[in-house]
Amino acid sequence: MEQFRQAINQFYERLSATSNVPVVIIAIAIMLLMGFLGTRITKRLKLPNVTAYILVGILLGPYCFGLVPKGVVEGMDFISDIALAFIAFSVGEYFRFDTLKKNGGKVIVITLFEALLASALVFVVSMLLHLPTGFSLILAALASATAPASTMMTIRQTTAHGDFVDTLLSVVALDDVVSLLAFSVAVSVASAMGGSGFSAADVLLPIAWNVLLIAIGIAFGFLLKLLMAKRSTDNRLIVSIAFLFAICGIGAALDVSPLLACMVMSTVYINLSNDDKLFKQLNYFSPPILLLFFVKSGIGFDLGALISTESISIGIPLIVVGVLYFVVRLAGKYGGAFIGCAVTKKDKRVRNYLGMALAPQAGVAIGLAALGARVLEGSPVAEIAAMGPVLETIILSSSILYELAGPALAKLSLYLSCSYGERAEAYEAANAGAAGEGSLPAPKPPTREEEMEALKERLQAIQKQISVKEYARSPEEEAFMEAIEPPEEEISTGSEYNRRKFINKR
Repeated sequence: MEQFRQAINQFYERLSATSNVPVVIIAIAIMLLMGFLGTRITKRLKLPNVTAYILVGILLGPYCFGLVPKGVVEGMDFISDIALAFIAFSVGEYFRFDTLKKNGGKVIVITLFEALLASALVFVVSMLLHLPTGFSLILAALASATAPASTMMTIRQTTAHGDFVDTLLSVVALDDVVSLLAFSVAVSVASAMGGSGFSAADVLLPIAWNVLLIAIGIAFGFLLKLLMAKRSTDNRLIVSIAFLFAICGIGAALDVSPLLACMVMSTVYINLSNDDKLFKQLNYFSPPILLLFFVKSGIGFDLGALISTESISIGIPLIVVGVLYFVVRLAGKYGGAFIGCAVTKKDKRVRNYLGMALAPQAGVAIGLAALGARVLEGSPVAEIAAMGPVLETIILSSSILYELAGPALAKLSLYLSCSYGERAEAYEAANAGAAGEGSLPAPKPPTREEEMEALKERLQAIQKQISVKEYARSPEEEAFMEAIEPPEEEISTGSEYNRRKFINKR
């Protein structure tokens, strides 16, 4: 293995003799191709793509095959900020006010219980292990985050619906808001603790910068709504990415995380426009960036640190800390969701199984861990600076476990809560039967003939409103239609079916 890594290093040294550009391009191509090939394997195992990206990064990193030079990875720090901006923007799509209004303040109570209890338990365990206070605060803040992508993927695959799903989506949306706020405060406190002194200004100033960036995000959300009207697909993509990059740049200049501002911008936009097409367009653009980010995170994953006791000064391997974080966070999520649902008197199906669906943790947590590691490594205190890689190692190792178990737990919670499949139909039928006792009989559903007749009437009404001859067409389409248009007599002598078929083709 060592000889192979040396041969790769010699190859890159010869390639970079005149310029580093070929090395960077080839390294990025390897990351993209290997990430894609990794998903072919995890797809057969029914695992999320994030798992493949992290594992591929580990294989490409210096602790395995060393196919990506260390210098290239260090020069890709900006990828983390950009990827996090896309992740935060996508989270804002689920923060719809009309969805939150259905459950009102109950969702806020449930979210606070499940997020804060998970953070509190992780902080207590970290302090019992004698980890630095600043490190423990950041790790506890990361514990509150949930991966909306895994949860949404499971819901779409199962076509689940009902009160459980509505509550889950609302909680996941608010959950990341709580996590980002907690992370901002934790980083501010950790930065102050790492300095020569500690004062209220050290904490309040970063919070003030966050508030300013959030205000910029709100303004950008309104501007995005105004600029998106009557724009082509290309221009919509250009404008939205320009706004995301601008927020990232302002955040980097102020030395604060751009996540809250990006999420607020998308929240303002989706509630003003109800336009989910922009999010779909960005979802087509972002996969290569997210792939590079997760593969880069895997490259920095230190396998040796997992079993070594030298990385932290508590005398136990880091893998034990990672497993404890995995178990304690899961217990906090389930217990907090259970208590929150009990306090708000939610249905027992929601109370008993909501915590299981909040298990997945990947994108937001890994991105925040990268930012937290950057803050810790910048500390003048050597002990705190050494905890930066430790933070990323713990989050990455636990994220792999969560991505293996999270989707399965989410699907199990949807099944046990009767949110999809035969159990959902049986539950709805039982509730309908119970609600119908002593009431008027339900109206008889329309027959197939009645449905077809109603559809025919709607089509006729639409045809009266549309003039086929005056229908706006581009010059290219006009030329194409002239080339294929049959003679007028063929249209007039044809059957009514063919005439309508021809009109529909136009």
